Amino acid sequence: MKNKRIILHVEDDPNDVLLVGLAFRKSGIAATLQVVNDGEQAVQYLSGQGQYANRETFPLPALVLLDLKLPRRSGLEVLTWIRGQDNLRRLPVVVLTSSNQQADLVRAYDIGLNSYLVKPSALEELVQTIDKACAYWLELNVGPLFEPAEA
Repeated sequence: MKNKRIILHVEDDPNDVLLVGLAFRKSGIAATLQVVNDGEQAVQYLSGQGQYANRETFPLPALVLLDLKLPRRSGLEVLTWIRGQDNLRRLPVVVLTSSNQQADLVRAYDIGLNSYLVKPSALEELVQTIDKACAYWLELNVGPLFEPAEA
């Protein structure tokens, strides 16, 4: 599973899903983008429950791109859940959000966030942001071996 480079994008705004997907294609990142549209789906995906139970179809990601303002469970609630799971707590999580509120940023880092990115409004800037973030987290960063237990 570690050879599959999956990025889980947790985003409820269809326009942002489209733009981030376009930015991925334009940047040429060698990874597969899996998208879920709310916090509850993110938890189900990461825990391999319900429609996400097949790990061949829905493998665990190497990186999570997480919006903060989500229905059903907020991004902060999802992050708190991830950090509370023994088999996921070291999973790199990057917030990708339009919120630049200091309270959100501080709270996210207090919970255990790895990186906080504010979505740029221009597509070319978004492409550069996605490209740099993924290059760092998937290529340059040396983290602990992430071998999550099978669900």
